[in-house]
Amino acid sequence: MFNRILVALDSSDQSDYVIQCVLQIQLQPSTMIVLCHVIELSQTNLEQPADLPFIDPELGQFRHIEKALQAHQAMLPCQSELEIVMGEPTEEIIRLANIYTADLIVLGSRGLTGLNRILKGSVSSQVVSDAPCSVMVVKLS
Repeated sequence: MFNRILVALDSSDQSDYVIQCVLQIQLQPSTMIVLCHVIELSQTNLEQPADLPFIDPELGQFRHIEKALQAHQAMLPCQSELEIVMGEPTEEIIRLANIYTADLIVLGSRGLTGLNRILKGSVSSQVVSDAPCSVMVVKLS
């Protein structure tokens, strides 16, 4: 049984599929799900101090991310929290898994191969390698 699940989502259409897969897990009312979105620093012109790895909710340019996470949150039959953080995706997902003492991390896979995988890296592969808990990687069929 999973008591704490960290679900890492991005802005792609795959996020809906990831949530559908999470809903297939036998969730209890006592299960805590943390929906997170990591904004890569390369996606923004903001400078963020290293000791403050979160986004000020007043930053309007990221309001669409918060709304998307809230829409996913409304679908969950259990307790949930939202986390929007800035940084390198793998590091932030692992950091949040440790903070919340997650039993499971769920994230999508972009399915990169060849040169794209070498250049862009595989967040899901790195999370599987470094995670302090079990990891479920969801691939679009």
